[in-house]
Amino acid sequence: MSENKEFKRYMVTSALPYANGPVHIGHLAGVYVPSDIYVRYLRLRGRDVLWVCGSDEHGVPITLKARAEGVTPQDVVDKYHALIKQSFEGLGISFDIYSRTSSRTHAKTASDFFLKLYQDGKFIEQTSMQFYDPEAGIFLADRYIMGTCPHCGNDRAYGDQCEKCGSTLSANELKDPRSTISGSAPVLKETKHWYLPLDRYEDFLKKWILEGHKEWKVNVYGQCKSWLDMGLQPRAVSRDLDWGIPVPVEGAEGKVLYVWFDAPIGYISATKDLTPDWKKYWMDSDTKLVHFIGKDNIVFHCIVFPSMLEAHGDFILPENVPANEFLNLEGDKISTSRNWAVWLHEYLEDFPGQQDVLRYVLCANAPETKDNDFTWKDFQTRNNNELVAILGNFVNRALVLTHKYFEGRVPAAAGLTEYDEPHWLWIRGTITGDLDGNGVADEEIVLATIQQGDERRPGPIEASNKGGSGSRGDDTQRFVANHGQPCHCYRAFYAFHGEKDHRYAWSGALCMGSAGRRGPDRRRADDRRGPAAVRQDRRRADPAPTRETRAGARGKRRSRRYC
Repeated sequence: MSENKEFKRYMVTSALPYANGPVHIGHLAGVYVPSDIYVRYLRLRGRDVLWVCGSDEHGVPITLKARAEGVTPQDVVDKYHALIKQSFEGLGISFDIYSRTSSRTHAKTASDFFLKLYQDGKFIEQTSMQFYDPEAGIFLADRYIMGTCPHCGNDRAYGDQCEKCGSTLSANELKDPRSTISGSAPVLKETKHWYLPLDRYEDFLKKWILEGHKEWKVNVYGQCKSWLDMGLQPRAVSRDLDWGIPVPVEGAEGKVLYVWFDAPIGYISATKDLTPDWKKYWMDSDTKLVHFIGKDNIVFHCIVFPSMLEAHGDFILPENVPANEFLNLEGDKISTSRNWAVWLHEYLEDFPGQQDVLRYVLCANAPETKDNDFTWKDFQTRNNNELVAILGNFVNRALVLTHKYFEGRVPAAAGLTEYDEPHWLWIRGTITGDLDGNGVADEEIVLATIQQGDERRPGPIEASNKGGSGSRGDDTQRFVANHGQPCHCYRAFYAFHGEKDHRYAWSGALCMGSAGRRGPDRRRADDRRGPAAVRQDRRRADPAPTRETRAGARGKRRSRRYC
């Protein structure tokens, strides 16, 4: 466990989206927006960080889609790779590289990885009987075999997993199996494959995860423990298929690397394409490796891939694997087959310029610890009541008051009162705390946290005379002492995405929480006036309270409350 270790660099990965369809909001909420938040935060803190992703372009579903559309598998992956990449760019997802597993670099990297394990005797070779669809004339992927789960009796369990009870299965365990392609009963046919004996790595995994990473998210740790308690079985690393990376050994004609084996290696090959110094991000113990995934990928990133890395021997292991739960749509599970989803590319077309609204809503409603529900009514409410009425009002009041009382210049910070100091300490502690992959959502939106009444924060700021004399002088002093903070918050919003491109300023700050509010030094070198001087200037300019100044005071209090 390296919880307190200071790392020199960060290697961040996001689950590779499968290139047989577009990206939807469930993918964004579960993986890509949280990882974008985390990486933006690390960059703003000056960390050495690489963030890689890419299209997962192999496997049976792509061949089936190609067959259905009358095109080649390459045509399918080319189409969806371009669409997915363009969609991510449209939302402002800031990968350092978005690669693909059909690249030559990946083919060589995955082949070399397999050969290393093969030559080191890490695989076992087995001849087995596998399900074959005589009507379709192909061996069936586990996902295309359906039957009754032996654990819970669900009659719609897949050949690799039961989605009702969460058990990991093999197709041989299903009762009354049937092909999801033709609907016919599959037959068993003999074939030879190579297997990774996961059972040999149980002791390693128990020590590494159950003893060494108790800080992982509860859902991740719990699933890992469940799989380890049930006992691991050897898992095939090759399969009979004509689309994929050929198994690079003699006697393997017509066989390719199983997609679960070659896909995570895509993180390594993407890094190779990004930098010639890729080894220090994958083989140096001073690098922190963090995988962002959905809960359906926990077994591959916490059990299988670490076992592969351990078997290879040259690579570091992940320090954290933050996985979110699922996001439903209008009370129903998102389904690509039923076209029940909000597709990212369609959202960008239908709501031009509204990328930040989607990012905010997905963060505010992130499925961190349980499945959450996306509804268009909630989308509308959060936009109107939170972004416009609260944040928009906050920005407007801060800027209006700055121009009204300080000629458009942010005033110097003065001493905080006893009453104000705990509020500011809480805000500052929240926005400057060092995020970890384990707790991105814990700091995901400072604004939302305050709005929702987090019990850790002090109560809302009340009447301005609390704890003091209640004079207008005291009120002005507090205004001068605190007014600079919301101005710097907004400055951070605006500068979040770089020198010129401010399209994602709000989403960066809102969906970042921490980094989005780390503004420049609060005290201007050319404005060192004390509160007494400012108080005197204000009295000269506005000798008596008016309706306008009372509204300004209310705005000042609200600005501090929602900052």
